[in-house]
Amino acid sequence: MATAVQKSAKERKIRTYDFIWEARGPEGSGRQRGEMNAASANAVRSNLRRQGLTPLTVRKAPQPLFGGRGVKETQLVVTVRQLSTMINAGVPMVQSFELLVSAASQPGIRKLLQGILHYLNDGESLSQALAHYPKYFDRLFVSLVAAGEQGGILDTILLRLAEYREKSLALTKKVKSAMFYPAAILTVMVVVVVILMIFVIPVFAQLFSSFGATLPLLTQVVINISNWMKSHWYIVVLTPIAAIWAFFYAYRRNLRFKTVVDRYSLKIPVLGDVLLKGAVARFNRTLATMQAAGVPILEALETLSRVSGNAIIEQSILGAREDVAQGGKITTKLKEDGIFPLMATQMLAIGEETGAVEVMAGKVADFYESEVNEAVSRLSTLMEPIIMVVLGIIVGTLVVAMYMPIFKMGAVVTHGG
Repeated sequence: MATAVQKSAKERKIRTYDFIWEARGPEGSGRQRGEMNAASANAVRSNLRRQGLTPLTVRKAPQPLFGGRGVKETQLVVTVRQLSTMINAGVPMVQSFELLVSAASQPGIRKLLQGILHYLNDGESLSQALAHYPKYFDRLFVSLVAAGEQGGILDTILLRLAEYREKSLALTKKVKSAMFYPAAILTVMVVVVVILMIFVIPVFAQLFSSFGATLPLLTQVVINISNWMKSHWYIVVLTPIAAIWAFFYAYRRNLRFKTVVDRYSLKIPVLGDVLLKGAVARFNRTLATMQAAGVPILEALETLSRVSGNAIIEQSILGAREDVAQGGKITTKLKEDGIFPLMATQMLAIGEETGAVEVMAGKVADFYESEVNEAVSRLSTLMEPIIMVVLGIIVGTLVVAMYMPIFKMGAVVTHGG
Protein backbone atom coordinates (compact mmCIF):
# COMPACT_ATOMS: atom_id res chain seq x y z
CA MET A 1 0.00 0.00 0.00
CA ALA A 2 2.91 2.34 0.79
CA THR A 3 4.21 1.86 -2.73
CA ALA A 4 0.83 2.78 -4.16
CA VAL A 5 0.66 5.90 -2.00
CA GLN A 6 4.15 6.98 -3.09
CA LYS A 7 3.25 6.37 -6.73
CA SER A 8 0.10 8.43 -6.33
CA ALA A 9 2.04 11.21 -4.66
CA LYS A 10 4.51 11.30 -7.55
CA GLU A 11 1.67 11.50 -10.06
CA ARG A 12 0.29 14.56 -8.30
CA LYS A 13 3.63 16.32 -8.55
CA ILE A 14 3.71 16.22 -12.36
CA ARG A 15 3.30 19.76 -13.67
CA THR A 16 2.59 20.73 -17.23
CA TYR A 17 3.61 23.80 -19.20
CA ASP A 18 2.68 25.47 -22.47
CA PHE A 19 5.32 24.99 -25.19
CA ILE A 20 5.68 26.68 -28.57
CA TRP A 21 7.03 24.28 -31.19
CA GLU A 22 8.21 24.40 -34.78
CA ALA A 23 8.57 21.22 -36.83
CA ARG A 24 9.14 20.05 -40.38
CA GLY A 25 6.33 18.12 -41.99
CA PRO A 26 6.58 14.57 -43.33
CA GLU A 27 8.82 13.95 -46.39
CA GLY A 28 10.41 17.38 -46.14
CA SER A 29 7.16 19.33 -46.52
CA GLY A 30 6.82 22.87 -45.21
CA ARG A 31 7.37 23.95 -41.63
CA GLN A 32 4.55 23.86 -39.12
CA ARG A 33 4.14 25.78 -35.88
CA GLY A 34 1.89 25.32 -32.92
CA GLU A 35 1.52 25.16 -29.16
CA MET A 36 1.24 22.14 -26.88
CA ASN A 37 0.67 21.57 -23.17
CA ALA A 38 3.06 18.94 -21.79
CA ALA A 39 5.26 18.05 -18.82
CA SER A 40 8.54 18.73 -20.64
CA ALA A 41 10.09 19.70 -23.97
CA ASN A 42 11.05 16.05 -24.55
CA ALA A 43 7.40 15.05 -24.19
CA VAL A 44 6.51 17.61 -26.86
CA ARG A 45 9.17 16.23 -29.22
CA SER A 46 7.96 12.67 -28.68
CA ASN A 47 4.39 13.70 -29.39
CA LEU A 48 5.42 15.50 -32.57
CA ARG A 49 7.37 12.47 -33.82
CA ARG A 50 4.31 10.26 -33.25
CA GLN A 51 2.44 12.64 -35.56
CA GLY A 52 5.09 12.20 -38.26
CA LEU A 53 6.68 15.59 -37.70
CA THR A 54 10.39 16.36 -37.21
CA PRO A 55 10.88 18.75 -34.25
CA LEU A 56 13.06 21.77 -34.97
CA THR A 57 12.58 24.04 -31.95
CA VAL A 58 10.62 23.61 -28.72
CA ARG A 59 10.50 26.32 -26.07
CA LYS A 60 8.29 27.30 -23.20
CA ALA A 61 5.60 29.81 -23.99
CA PRO A 62 6.10 33.14 -22.19
CA GLN A 63 3.98 33.51 -19.08
CA PRO A 64 1.76 36.60 -19.06
CA LEU A 65 1.50 38.91 -16.08
CA PHE A 66 -1.34 38.23 -13.64
CA GLY A 67 -2.25 34.93 -15.32
CA GLY A 68 -4.04 36.58 -18.21
CA ARG A 69 -4.01 33.44 -20.35
CA GLY A 70 -5.37 31.14 -17.69
CA VAL A 71 -8.67 29.32 -17.94
CA LYS A 72 -11.08 29.62 -15.03
CA GLU A 73 -12.98 26.61 -13.80
CA THR A 74 -16.29 28.41 -14.34
CA GLN A 75 -15.40 28.92 -18.01
CA LEU A 76 -14.66 25.20 -18.41
CA VAL A 77 -17.99 24.27 -16.82
CA VAL A 78 -19.93 26.54 -19.18
CA THR A 79 -17.98 25.18 -22.17
CA VAL A 80 -18.65 21.56 -21.20
CA ARG A 81 -22.37 22.31 -20.83
CA GLN A 82 -22.47 23.97 -24.25
CA LEU A 83 -20.63 21.03 -25.82
CA SER A 84 -23.08 18.59 -24.25
CA THR A 85 -26.02 20.54 -25.67
CA MET A 86 -24.55 20.63 -29.19
CA ILE A 87 -23.70 16.91 -29.18
CA ASN A 88 -27.22 16.12 -27.97
CA ALA A 89 -28.55 18.22 -30.88
CA GLY A 90 -26.52 16.13 -33.35
CA VAL A 91 -23.86 18.71 -34.19
CA PRO A 92 -20.60 16.98 -35.32
CA MET A 93 -17.71 17.17 -32.86
CA VAL A 94 -15.37 19.26 -35.03
CA GLN A 95 -18.12 21.71 -35.91
CA SER A 96 -19.09 21.96 -32.24
CA PHE A 97 -15.59 23.04 -31.32
CA GLU A 98 -15.45 25.47 -34.22
CA LEU A 99 -18.60 27.09 -32.82
CA LEU A 100 -17.14 27.12 -29.31
CA VAL A 101 -13.94 28.77 -30.56
CA SER A 102 -15.87 31.47 -32.40
CA ALA A 103 -18.01 32.13 -29.33
CA ALA A 104 -15.09 32.23 -26.84
CA SER A 105 -14.42 35.78 -25.64
CA GLN A 106 -11.44 35.13 -23.35
CA PRO A 107 -8.04 34.42 -24.95
CA GLY A 108 -7.24 31.61 -22.51
CA ILE A 109 -10.29 29.46 -23.20
CA ARG A 110 -10.10 30.26 -26.93
CA LYS A 111 -6.53 29.02 -27.10
CA LEU A 112 -7.46 25.85 -25.21
CA LEU A 113 -10.38 25.11 -27.54
CA GLN A 114 -8.22 25.77 -30.61
CA GLY A 115 -5.67 23.27 -29.33
CA ILE A 116 -8.34 20.60 -28.80
CA LEU A 117 -9.77 21.33 -32.24
CA HIS A 118 -6.30 20.85 -33.74
CA TYR A 119 -6.07 17.33 -32.30
CA LEU A 120 -9.63 16.52 -33.39
CA ASN A 121 -8.76 17.52 -36.95
CA ASP A 122 -5.77 15.15 -36.72
CA GLY A 123 -8.21 12.28 -36.19
CA GLU A 124 -8.01 11.90 -32.42
CA SER A 125 -11.08 11.23 -30.30
CA LEU A 126 -12.31 13.81 -27.81
CA SER A 127 -10.85 11.92 -24.84
CA GLN A 128 -7.47 11.66 -26.57
CA ALA A 129 -7.53 15.37 -27.40
CA LEU A 130 -8.43 16.33 -23.84
CA ALA A 131 -5.63 14.13 -22.48
CA HIS A 132 -3.12 16.59 -23.98
CA TYR A 133 -4.26 19.17 -21.40
CA PRO A 134 -3.98 17.51 -17.96
CA LYS A 135 -3.87 20.92 -16.33
CA TYR A 136 -7.54 21.41 -17.19
CA PHE A 137 -8.81 17.86 -17.74
CA ASP A 138 -7.61 15.39 -15.13
CA ARG A 139 -7.55 11.63 -15.45
CA LEU A 140 -11.07 11.35 -14.03
CA PHE A 141 -12.46 13.71 -16.66
CA VAL A 142 -10.68 11.98 -19.54
CA SER A 143 -11.69 8.49 -18.32
CA LEU A 144 -15.35 9.44 -18.09
CA VAL A 145 -15.32 11.06 -21.52
CA ALA A 146 -13.75 7.89 -22.96
CA ALA A 147 -16.47 5.81 -21.27
CA GLY A 148 -19.12 8.12 -22.75
CA GLU A 149 -17.63 7.75 -26.23
CA GLN A 150 -17.61 3.96 -25.97
CA GLY A 151 -21.15 3.80 -24.60
CA GLY A 152 -22.63 6.35 -27.03
CA ILE A 153 -23.76 8.61 -24.17
CA LEU A 154 -21.16 11.34 -24.47
CA ASP A 155 -23.69 14.18 -24.11
CA THR A 156 -25.02 12.67 -20.86
CA ILE A 157 -21.52 12.16 -19.47
CA LEU A 158 -20.48 15.73 -20.31
CA LEU A 159 -23.58 17.07 -18.58
CA ARG A 160 -22.81 15.00 -15.47
CA LEU A 161 -19.20 16.17 -15.54
CA ALA A 162 -20.34 19.79 -15.72
CA GLU A 163 -22.63 19.27 -12.72
CA TYR A 164 -19.86 17.42 -10.87
CA ARG A 165 -17.36 20.21 -11.47
CA GLU A 166 -19.88 22.87 -10.43
CA LYS A 167 -20.52 21.15 -7.11
CA SER A 168 -16.83 20.38 -6.59
CA LEU A 169 -15.95 24.03 -7.29
CA ALA A 170 -18.57 25.25 -4.82
CA LEU A 171 -17.31 22.81 -2.18
CA THR A 172 -13.68 23.79 -2.75
CA LYS A 173 -14.56 27.47 -2.37
CA LYS A 174 -16.31 26.75 0.92
CA VAL A 175 -13.36 24.80 2.32
CA LYS A 176 -10.88 27.45 1.15
CA SER A 177 -12.95 30.23 2.68
CA ALA A 178 -12.96 28.32 5.97
CA MET A 179 -9.15 28.27 5.90
CA PHE A 180 -8.67 31.75 4.41
CA TYR A 181 -10.80 33.70 6.89
CA PRO A 182 -8.84 32.97 10.08
CA ALA A 183 -5.54 33.11 8.18
CA ALA A 184 -6.40 36.57 6.82
CA ILE A 185 -7.46 37.88 10.22
CA LEU A 186 -4.34 36.51 11.91
CA THR A 187 -2.16 38.02 9.19
CA VAL A 188 -3.74 41.44 9.70
CA MET A 189 -3.28 41.06 13.45
CA VAL A 190 0.41 40.25 13.09
CA VAL A 191 0.96 43.14 10.67
CA VAL A 192 -0.73 45.57 13.07
CA VAL A 193 1.40 44.40 15.99
CA VAL A 194 4.61 44.60 13.94
CA ILE A 195 3.78 48.15 12.82
CA LEU A 196 3.11 49.18 16.40
CA MET A 197 6.35 47.62 17.64
CA ILE A 198 8.57 49.04 14.88
CA PHE A 199 7.07 52.49 14.30
CA VAL A 200 4.89 53.52 17.26
CA ILE A 201 6.63 52.12 20.35
CA PRO A 202 10.02 53.74 19.48
CA VAL A 203 8.32 57.17 19.60
CA PHE A 204 7.19 56.51 23.17
CA ALA A 205 10.59 55.04 24.03
CA GLN A 206 12.34 58.24 22.89
CA LEU A 207 9.90 60.30 24.95
CA PHE A 208 10.47 58.20 28.08
CA SER A 209 14.25 58.34 27.69
CA SER A 210 14.09 62.12 28.00
CA PHE A 211 12.45 61.74 31.43
CA GLY A 212 15.45 59.85 32.80
CA ALA A 213 13.17 57.94 35.21
CA THR A 214 13.08 54.19 35.86
CA LEU A 215 10.44 52.57 33.68
CA PRO A 216 7.97 49.88 34.86
CA LEU A 217 9.01 46.31 34.08
CA LEU A 218 6.24 45.75 31.49
CA THR A 219 7.12 48.97 29.68
CA GLN A 220 10.83 48.13 29.64
CA VAL A 221 10.13 44.63 28.26
CA VAL A 222 7.94 46.00 25.44
CA ILE A 223 10.57 48.65 24.57
CA ASN A 224 13.33 46.03 24.52
CA ILE A 225 11.30 43.84 22.17
CA SER A 226 10.55 46.88 20.01
CA ASN A 227 14.24 47.81 19.82
CA TRP A 228 15.18 44.29 18.81
CA MET A 229 12.46 44.14 16.13
CA LYS A 230 13.48 47.54 14.77
CA SER A 231 17.16 46.60 14.51
CA HIS A 232 16.37 43.13 13.12
CA TRP A 233 13.42 44.08 10.91
CA TYR A 234 14.69 41.87 8.09
CA ILE A 235 14.39 38.83 10.37
CA VAL A 236 10.88 39.87 11.41
CA VAL A 237 9.80 40.27 7.77
CA LEU A 238 11.70 37.47 6.04
CA THR A 239 11.36 34.70 8.65
CA PRO A 240 7.55 34.29 8.30
CA ILE A 241 7.83 34.40 4.49
CA ALA A 242 10.62 31.80 4.49
CA ALA A 243 8.74 29.63 6.98
CA ILE A 244 5.57 29.65 4.89
CA TRP A 245 7.53 28.89 1.70
CA ALA A 246 9.42 26.04 3.41
CA PHE A 247 6.20 24.60 4.78
CA PHE A 248 4.46 24.44 1.39
CA TYR A 249 7.62 23.22 -0.33
CA ALA A 250 8.01 20.36 2.15
CA TYR A 251 4.27 19.64 2.00
CA ARG A 252 4.39 19.19 -1.77
CA ARG A 253 7.71 17.34 -1.97
CA ASN A 254 7.93 15.21 1.18
CA LEU A 255 5.30 12.50 1.58
CA ARG A 256 6.16 11.83 5.23
CA PHE A 257 5.80 15.52 6.14
CA LYS A 258 2.55 15.75 4.19
CA THR A 259 1.18 12.69 5.98
CA VAL A 260 1.96 14.18 9.40
CA VAL A 261 0.42 17.55 8.49
CA ASP A 262 -2.70 15.93 7.01
CA ARG A 263 -3.13 13.71 10.07
CA TYR A 264 -3.03 16.62 12.52
CA SER A 265 -5.03 18.95 10.28
CA LEU A 266 -8.03 16.65 10.71
CA LYS A 267 -7.73 17.09 14.50
CA ILE A 268 -7.83 20.90 14.50
CA PRO A 269 -10.99 22.05 16.34
CA VAL A 270 -13.76 23.15 13.95
CA LEU A 271 -11.42 23.52 10.94
CA GLY A 272 -10.52 19.81 10.99
CA ASP A 273 -14.22 19.00 10.90
CA VAL A 274 -14.63 21.17 7.80
CA LEU A 275 -11.67 19.51 6.05
CA LEU A 276 -12.92 15.99 6.85
CA LYS A 277 -16.48 16.65 5.74
CA GLY A 278 -15.22 18.33 2.59
CA ALA A 279 -13.08 15.30 1.74
CA VAL A 280 -15.98 12.91 2.44
CA ALA A 281 -18.31 14.96 0.24
CA ARG A 282 -15.72 15.09 -2.56
CA PHE A 283 -15.12 11.33 -2.31
CA ASN A 284 -18.81 10.45 -2.51
CA ARG A 285 -19.59 12.96 -5.25
CA THR A 286 -16.79 11.58 -7.42
CA LEU A 287 -17.79 7.98 -6.65
CA ALA A 288 -21.39 8.67 -7.65
CA THR A 289 -20.28 10.32 -10.90
CA MET A 290 -17.94 7.47 -11.84
CA GLN A 291 -20.49 4.79 -10.98
CA ALA A 292 -23.08 6.58 -13.11
CA ALA A 293 -20.62 6.49 -16.02
CA GLY A 294 -20.00 2.76 -15.56
CA VAL A 295 -16.33 3.10 -14.55
CA PRO A 296 -15.04 -0.16 -12.93
CA ILE A 297 -14.84 0.17 -9.16
CA LEU A 298 -11.10 -0.62 -8.96
CA GLU A 299 -10.27 2.14 -11.43
CA ALA A 300 -12.71 4.44 -9.66
CA LEU A 301 -11.06 3.90 -6.27
CA GLU A 302 -7.61 4.56 -7.68
CA THR A 303 -8.84 7.88 -9.04
CA LEU A 304 -10.75 8.64 -5.84
CA SER A 305 -7.60 8.35 -3.75
CA ARG A 306 -6.06 11.22 -5.71
CA VAL A 307 -9.00 13.60 -5.40
CA SER A 308 -9.28 13.32 -1.62
CA GLY A 309 -6.64 16.02 -1.03
CA ASN A 310 -5.48 14.34 2.19
CA ALA A 311 -2.72 11.71 2.50
CA ILE A 312 -4.42 9.91 5.42
CA ILE A 313 -7.72 9.59 3.56
CA GLU A 314 -5.81 8.57 0.43
CA GLN A 315 -4.15 5.69 2.28
CA SER A 316 -7.53 4.54 3.60
CA ILE A 317 -9.07 4.58 0.11
CA LEU A 318 -6.12 2.68 -1.36
CA GLY A 319 -6.56 0.12 1.42
CA ALA A 320 -10.23 -0.18 0.46
CA ARG A 321 -9.15 -0.72 -3.15
CA GLU A 322 -6.94 -3.63 -2.09
CA ASP A 323 -9.89 -5.16 -0.21
CA VAL A 324 -12.12 -4.82 -3.27
CA ALA A 325 -9.43 -6.40 -5.47
CA GLN A 326 -9.48 -9.39 -3.13
CA GLY A 327 -13.26 -9.69 -3.29
CA GLY A 328 -14.13 -7.51 -0.28
CA LYS A 329 -16.22 -4.36 0.08
CA ILE A 330 -15.32 -0.70 -0.10
CA THR A 331 -16.55 0.12 3.36
CA THR A 332 -14.70 -2.64 5.25
CA LYS A 333 -11.36 -0.81 5.29
CA LEU A 334 -13.00 2.60 5.69
CA LYS A 335 -14.74 1.40 8.86
CA GLU A 336 -11.56 -0.17 10.23
CA ASP A 337 -9.52 3.00 9.78
CA GLY A 338 -12.20 5.08 11.49
CA ILE A 339 -11.37 8.20 9.50
CA PHE A 340 -14.65 8.51 7.61
CA PRO A 341 -17.72 9.38 9.71
CA LEU A 342 -19.73 6.33 10.76
CA MET A 343 -22.88 7.55 9.04
CA ALA A 344 -21.07 7.90 5.70
CA THR A 345 -19.63 4.37 5.83
CA GLN A 346 -22.96 2.87 6.94
CA MET A 347 -24.87 4.51 4.10
CA LEU A 348 -22.24 3.37 1.59
CA ALA A 349 -22.45 -0.15 3.03
CA ILE A 350 -26.21 -0.12 2.45
CA GLY A 351 -25.59 1.03 -1.10
CA GLU A 352 -23.17 -1.85 -1.67
CA GLU A 353 -25.64 -4.40 -0.31
CA THR A 354 -28.54 -3.09 -2.38
CA GLY A 355 -26.52 -2.38 -5.54
CA ALA A 356 -27.31 1.33 -5.34
CA VAL A 357 -23.84 2.75 -4.64
CA GLU A 358 -24.39 5.60 -7.10
CA VAL A 359 -27.62 6.76 -5.44
CA MET A 360 -26.36 6.36 -1.88
CA ALA A 361 -23.02 8.06 -2.59
CA GLY A 362 -24.90 11.00 -4.13
CA LYS A 363 -27.09 11.33 -1.02
CA VAL A 364 -24.04 11.18 1.28
CA ALA A 365 -22.33 13.87 -0.84
CA ASP A 366 -25.41 16.12 -0.65
CA PHE A 367 -25.58 15.72 3.14
CA TYR A 368 -21.93 16.49 3.79
CA GLU A 369 -21.85 19.41 1.35
CA SER A 370 -24.62 21.00 3.40
CA GLU A 371 -22.67 20.12 6.56
CA VAL A 372 -19.64 21.95 5.17
CA ASN A 373 -21.77 25.04 4.53
CA GLU A 374 -23.00 25.02 8.13
CA ALA A 375 -19.52 24.29 9.52
CA VAL A 376 -18.03 27.24 7.61
CA SER A 377 -20.71 29.53 9.01
CA ARG A 378 -20.02 28.24 12.54
CA LEU A 379 -16.29 28.72 12.03
CA SER A 380 -16.73 32.34 11.00
CA THR A 381 -19.04 32.99 13.96
CA LEU A 382 -16.63 31.31 16.39
CA MET A 383 -13.42 32.87 15.09
CA GLU A 384 -14.59 36.48 15.18
CA PRO A 385 -14.90 36.86 18.98
CA ILE A 386 -11.77 34.75 19.64
CA ILE A 387 -9.64 36.84 17.29
CA MET A 388 -11.08 40.09 18.64
CA VAL A 389 -10.27 39.02 22.21
CA VAL A 390 -6.71 37.99 21.29
CA LEU A 391 -6.14 41.19 19.34
CA GLY A 392 -7.61 43.22 22.19
CA ILE A 393 -5.30 41.56 24.73
CA ILE A 394 -2.19 42.16 22.62
CA VAL A 395 -2.97 45.75 21.68
CA GLY A 396 -4.30 46.46 25.17
CA THR A 397 -1.07 45.20 26.72
CA LEU A 398 0.97 47.50 24.46
CA VAL A 399 -1.23 50.48 25.29
CA VAL A 400 -1.07 49.83 29.04
CA ALA A 401 2.72 49.36 28.85
CA MET A 402 3.13 52.73 27.13
CA TYR A 403 0.79 54.64 29.44
CA MET A 404 2.04 53.21 32.75
CA PRO A 405 5.03 55.65 32.89
CA ILE A 406 2.73 58.56 32.05
CA PHE A 407 0.31 57.58 34.83
CA LYS A 408 3.25 57.16 37.21
CA MET A 409 4.66 60.56 36.29
CA GLY A 410 1.24 62.15 36.71
CA ALA A 411 0.93 60.64 40.17
CA VAL A 412 4.35 62.00 41.12
CA VAL A 413 3.45 65.51 39.89
CA THR A 414 0.15 65.42 41.78
CA HIS A 415 1.82 64.18 44.96
CA GLY A 416 4.54 66.81 44.67
CA GLY A 417 1.97 69.53 44.18
